[in-house]
Amino acid sequence: MGSHVARECLRLGHRVTVVDDLSGGFAENVPDGARLVQADVSDRDDVARLFEGETYDFVYHLAAYAAEGLSHFIRHFNYSNNLLGSVNLINAAVRTRVRCLVFTSSIAVYGPGQVPLTEDMQPRPEDPYGVAKYAVELDLLAAQRMFGLDSVVFRPHNVYGEGQNIADRYRNVIGIFMNQVMQGEPMTVFGDGEQTRAFSYIGDIAPVVAAAPEVPDAYNQIFNIGADTPYSVNHLSEVVAAAFGTEARRSHLPPRNEVVDAYSSHERLRSVFGPREPVTLEAGIARMAAWAREVGPRPPSTFGAIEIERNLPPSWADATRAGRSAEG
Repeated sequence: MGSHVARECLRLGHRVTVVDDLSGGFAENVPDGARLVQADVSDRDDVARLFEGETYDFVYHLAAYAAEGLSHFIRHFNYSNNLLGSVNLINAAVRTRVRCLVFTSSIAVYGPGQVPLTEDMQPRPEDPYGVAKYAVELDLLAAQRMFGLDSVVFRPHNVYGEGQNIADRYRNVIGIFMNQVMQGEPMTVFGDGEQTRAFSYIGDIAPVVAAAPEVPDAYNQIFNIGADTPYSVNHLSEVVAAAFGTEARRSHLPPRNEVVDAYSSHERLRSVFGPREPVTLEAGIARMAAWAREVGPRPPSTFGAIEIERNLPPSWADATRAGRSAEG
């Protein structure tokens, strides 16, 4: 998502500095015209160096390890990376009088509940990832009251598109499916596959996020952002297979503890940013599939620092054990 937002910012005429530790991203995704600084936002010294001698009008904070299901089992890493890293940026933004901080939260803050999800619902996150995102939202409110730091918060959901890390086995189901199809493997589905999500193409997300600091009516508001129409994971697998010209083969794994149906209302977004014609699921998947064919399949990565193995889904536990065996 960050590379696409950076590209949109360049189109808007901004001078862009991209910050990434490259743990899940790729230097080749950084658009021409942007400066890449390899740094870790969870490291206070790295963040301090970023702001030394530099003046930033806007900060776009999209850095996170966005693996909701895995976050139960990597709690320390989740909060260090997703919460404390955000605090480091907020501190720096306050100290240097940044005009606006744009933060990508998540619909994970809502937890289970009635759909469609709306911004006036009381958040009840049920996983550490959602807890961290909601905590940052609250901290931004406090920073605005105390220091006048303006912000715009977006709650995206199930974003996919070109440039995504298709090797990550714990998140980004569309990338996982494409990687598996290109390797001739069945697509792995937790449970019966009838859980629904509104899969959101990055081309519909990035321009809005990039433009947010230039929209005064958006300041200090929260917006759901993403696709309107939910589809089942089984249907998604059919669309992915069709994009690669093959039959959908699925391997159903034991269900994991997750929200069954998750999609949100975007009326508030439209009222401030105006209506937009979204890319259809079939068109977005086709675009990402064309890119995936160019880069080719990648060996699935294994998260090497699982903190709690109790109740870890069997497929993840097997991958963890295999990774440790490979390490010797």
